[in-house]
Amino acid sequence: MDNNQKKRSGFFANSPYDQPMNVPVTSGPAGSIMSPYMNFDPKYLPTKDDGFIFPEGAGRQRGRFEMAFAQIGGSIFAGGAAGGMNGIYTGYREIKGATDMSTAVKRTQMLNFIGKRGAASAQSVGVIALLYSLFGVGLQLARGEDDEYNTITAATATGLLYKSAGGLRKSLIGGGVGLGIAAAYVLFMKSDTFKSYMTRNR
Repeated sequence: MDNNQKKRSGFFANSPYDQPMNVPVTSGPAGSIMSPYMNFDPKYLPTKDDGFIFPEGAGRQRGRFEMAFAQIGGSIFAGGAAGGMNGIYTGYREIKGATDMSTAVKRTQMLNFIGKRGAASAQSVGVIALLYSLFGVGLQLARGEDDEYNTITAATATGLLYKSAGGLRKSLIGGGVGLGIAAAYVLFMKSDTFKSYMTRNR
C-alpha cells in the first residue's frame, strides 16, 4: 500500500482499501440478528414500552389546554368549508334561472354567497369550539383530572350558553343537543368499557 492509499484509508472510515471485517449479521444462536458492532443480541432489548420521555408529573397524553388550539382552529376550518359548500349550493340555485345576469355578475354573486355563508358558519362553529374548550379546561383545572364527565358537562354547558340569548326554551334545547352529542361521543370512544359494563351487569 503506497502513501496515497494510507492517507485515504486514514481519512475515510469506509475506505475501499481497508480490509473487510467479515462479521456476519446473523451471528447469534439459531440465526438471530445481532449487531456487528455491539456484542449483544437486540432481541433482549425491551420493546413493549414506548420510547418517549415524559417530564416528571406530566401525563402520557395532552391535556385539554394543549388540544384547545387545534380543536378551535380545526373547527373554524371545518365550519368554513361546510358553509362554503352551502354557499355554492344556494348560489347556484339563485343564479340558475337568472337570464338577465351576465357571466361576470353571476360569478360575483356566487363568490358573495360562498364568502358570506362560509364566514358565518366558521364564526358559529368557532364560537362553539371556543366555549367548549373554555369549559373543558376550567373543569379540568377545578377537578384535577380529565375524563368523560368533563366532556359531557362542558358540551352541555356550551349548548346552554350558546343558545341562552334565544330564551330559556332554546337554551334547554341547545343543552340537550350538546348533552346528546357528548354522550354519543363518549359511548363511541369508550365502547369497550361500555360493553364490559353491560356484560358484567346482566
